[in-house]
Amino acid sequence: MLRYTLQLFGLTIFAIAVLWQVSPGDARQAEAADSNVLWADTIRIDVSEPSQQQPAQRTADQFFKNVRKLHEAALKIRDNYMEEIDPADLVEAGIKGMLSDLDRFSVVMPQESYQQLMEATSGKYSGLGMQIDSRDNFIRIIAPIEGTPAQRKGLRAGDKIIRIDTISTEGMTSSEASKLMRGPAGTSINLTIRREGIKKPIDFEVERAVIELKSVNYSGVVPGTDIGYVRLSRFAEETSHELREAINELNHQDSVSALIFDLRSNGGGLLDQANEVADLFLDSGRTIVYTQGKDPGSEEFFRSKQPALFPEKPLVILVDGGTASASEIVAGAVQDWDRGIIMGQTTYGKGLVQKIFPITNDGSIRLKLTTAKYYVPSGRCIQREDRQSKDVSLEAELSEVDSISIEDREIFRTNNGRVVYGGGGIVPDLRLDPESWKVIEINLERQSMFFDFAVRHVADNPQLDPTRFEVTDEIIDDFRAFLSEREFSYKSALEIAMEDMAATIDEENKRDLFQPALDKLETVIAKEKDADFLASMDYIKRAIKREVVTAVAGQAGMYEQLILKQDKAVLEAVELLTTDGRYSTAISEGASPEKAEL
Repeated sequence: MLRYTLQLFGLTIFAIAVLWQVSPGDARQAEAADSNVLWADTIRIDVSEPSQQQPAQRTADQFFKNVRKLHEAALKIRDNYMEEIDPADLVEAGIKGMLSDLDRFSVVMPQESYQQLMEATSGKYSGLGMQIDSRDNFIRIIAPIEGTPAQRKGLRAGDKIIRIDTISTEGMTSSEASKLMRGPAGTSINLTIRREGIKKPIDFEVERAVIELKSVNYSGVVPGTDIGYVRLSRFAEETSHELREAINELNHQDSVSALIFDLRSNGGGLLDQANEVADLFLDSGRTIVYTQGKDPGSEEFFRSKQPALFPEKPLVILVDGGTASASEIVAGAVQDWDRGIIMGQTTYGKGLVQKIFPITNDGSIRLKLTTAKYYVPSGRCIQREDRQSKDVSLEAELSEVDSISIEDREIFRTNNGRVVYGGGGIVPDLRLDPESWKVIEINLERQSMFFDFAVRHVADNPQLDPTRFEVTDEIIDDFRAFLSEREFSYKSALEIAMEDMAATIDEENKRDLFQPALDKLETVIAKEKDADFLASMDYIKRAIKREVVTAVAGQAGMYEQLILKQDKAVLEAVELLTTDGRYSTAISEGASPEKAEL
């Protein structure tokens, strides 16, 4: 009851703020610059459980009458409730209550969340330039970013940060450590490091700088071919500029005949950047995406404006269940104009556009509100309705399995009349089965066994050549010994079943009777785990090589030595592009005079 009261009073305060917003004296606030920015991302901010409020009346008269009721209730609560209530808590609870029945991307954003969003989309922050994580009760460096103070000072993947200035990092979270290490560019900070193979701690004085996070993680040519490859991880302010530079370099220096554009696990970002990225592949004047909401002013068409930077040559876009929002706009536009082949798994299905509105004069609280849905040229809305609610489960969110069958999807047509499907997400032209991880593989990754082993192996082999490194039987034996030393363990399905059975036996007080059988099962489980290790040998070798090469040669080395040579999706795309006639058949198969009016 108290919670409902808090929400009610907060709603009143928020409603009054809305009235102030629309009054002549404060009209400028609703026209702030950031309210004109359109968002097409998948950032999710925690909100409370949905409230049980009834739908609001639609007429202005009835709306204001309801606001008056809330105002009266708020006054009664303020004057008569038995305890003092923090007005700030009431406001926050009230705003969240108002948003609880809306879609999951309509959320209230306090200043810190807003700054994080701005940082993510601007791609810039002041700090040292490294990825960190909290592991083994201390802060570990996962990877220094190339060209940053952290890399230039010689910090390495696997280094354990034990002190930041004079503050111990024992028990510290990565978020707490990040706040300590960030600061104005030009200022310095001292880090005390423990490094594998060196007994004494090492002190580093590192000067902070403006760190620019790249959207293009890698661009190059697939070895042994003239096929270009570009990996794009997000859509930030400089994304289209970075991509233009990468494609220009491939065009002019390497004269590539085709391009693999990797959008897997790209969660999106700025809508205008999605438009500019698609513009690089489409002829001028072609619709890329349009938005449409309740407000007539929300309808807006985005079209390509310049001649394509990468025209006519074969194009394959790799997608998966993590390809979302702005990435889906690009993939959908390319598919609808028959400009390239979409390969992989059905994409996430986020077709909602947000604007950000300030709701306090000091900017301490902002409202990120869904104002429209977006549609790709054929008329498909990419939004999956089962992922719109705030109640969607984490399992459903992370699932790569397309739960909507083709038979249940609405049919649309591309520019050449090929059939494409609505209903949420972009259904690929050529489907690839997602890679599934076995239980032992999941646990090896989760417990950082590959990463930690690579740190030690590189420390023991300082002259290691990443271009020649292969995982030998001797290295596998070392890895097994390392797992034993670290007491690596996990529970197999059989082990979990045995524990359940043992619990039941104990409840029935029959342990003596069944102990011989349980002992035999433990022997079977040990053999099963040995078999698991052997069955996952290919994955284990790839993972060890991935971490060792990355530790020595960085992200570029990882792409050159692994992704371009071993990644299954990349290899499938290369086969499609190099097999005579296969690409042209795929891009024209199913073409029909029944074309879409794009």
